[in-house]
Amino acid sequence: MNAPEPRFARVAALIADASRARMLALLLGGEARSAGELARAVSITPQTASTHLAQLLDAGLVTLRAQGRHRYFTLADADVARMLEALASVAERDEVQTRWDTARFKPLKYARSCYCHLAGDLGVQQHDALIAQRVLVSDDAGALVLGEAASDWLHAARFSGEAVLSVRHAAKKKRFAYGCMDWSARRDHLAGAFASTLLTHYLDRGWLRKTSTHRALAPTPSGVGEFSRLFAAAFRQ
Repeated sequence: MNAPEPRFARVAALIADASRARMLALLLGGEARSAGELARAVSITPQTASTHLAQLLDAGLVTLRAQGRHRYFTLADADVARMLEALASVAERDEVQTRWDTARFKPLKYARSCYCHLAGDLGVQQHDALIAQRVLVSDDAGALVLGEAASDWLHAARFSGEAVLSVRHAAKKKRFAYGCMDWSARRDHLAGAFASTLLTHYLDRGWLRKTSTHRALAPTPSGVGEFSRLFAAAFRQ
């Protein structure tokens, strides 16, 4: 008797298509994109893009949001983002050192967006600093939760009192904060709702800016000072 086909086979087949893979890689940056934007970025016709996106929607890999006459696509959730990051880690492990040493990839290695949270070397530094300073601690089940230093650190990071309360309320939910293997650093960066809140805060404060390199982020002069202060010994440029 033949064994049933693994359920992930269909997902793997969808990702194996070069155009669909490039679309998913673009959406991994966390920004919503229209079908037209994805078509132009991947260099395919709008009709072909629509067919690919319909398949990705049907498989639950992307989600669609309508806003007026416009339709925007995003990755379905953090599980899909983690899957894509894990695949990237496996796909590039044989070339990781030489690839990341090139000028083209250095900005991505240092800091990039990974489905709404901070990845790369700076993301790893954030993860390590928050744990070392007991902003995040492990509970009895091994999950990361806010520690005794959380409120002081958030105020030091220029969160308002209302924003601190909002973070503490969000901390009661599942998947608030957890380690996610970084495919360039090969160590954990921070993922989850807390990580998304932090990245949004850094961008709103002007401590990080988006660059012309897809998904790459760069600290501004003020950001360098703030990260050095907040991440302490973990911060490296």
